[in-house]
Amino acid sequence: LGVVTYDATATARCYFDRPSAVEQESNEEAEDRAMVLADAFALKKLAMDYMHPEVGIPATQLGLLATACARCYFDRPSAYQQESVEESEERTMALADAPALKR
Repeated sequence: LGVVTYDATATARCYFDRPSAVEQESNEEAEDRAMVLADAFALKKLAMDYMHPEVGIPATQLGLLATACARCYFDRPSAYQQESVEESEERTMALADAPALKR
């Protein structure tokens, strides 16, 4: 069964080449767009973590991250005492004078 028309204004229209058609993107463009969106999401998360440290890390991530514990290596009881430059020079002079005191 064919289509028969007698209307002079009935014309065919290409829905892919018309100016108002939605632009099609290639697979490479789609992959690039996905990578850019993933980068933007990661940067947004990093910015939120930086701007709002009070939010903290969810417990689900703490279970996955074995190294997610805080430890201060300067204030712990087993830390070596830090000495100033003057104290270091004084200690060096005292050690230099020690052999003379042993005699």
